[in-house]
Amino acid sequence: MHELSVAGSILQLVEGSARNEVFGCVRSLRLSVPALAGVEVAALRFALEALAPGTLLEGARVDIDEPPGQAACSACGAQVDIVAHGTPCPHCGAYALQVIGGTDLRVVELMVE
Repeated sequence: MHELSVAGSILQLVEGSARNEVFGCVRSLRLSVPALAGVEVAALRFALEALAPGTLLEGARVDIDEPPGQAACSACGAQVDIVAHGTPCPHCGAYALQVIGGTDLRVVELMVE
């Protein structure tokens, strides 16, 4: 379950921000976990909840956006949203999609006190 290491990295990022920006607790954390990021959102949420006690994330609300990935079809040239690798182009049906975005997990917002 690599989501545990992803959650640990998120916690390290939050703690590093706390040292740099000097805040005591996190009220809410908003993440963007695109469909093609290779992260199971339910497992990530579970891992964050498991790591939160005794940290700056304890008691914080965690919101996770799940946008689709983006791909370009080399057969018809369309740019399309996709939610999984290996899907056909919804415009022409070709299996010629090249991923062009929606693969990176990001911290979108951090509300602190």
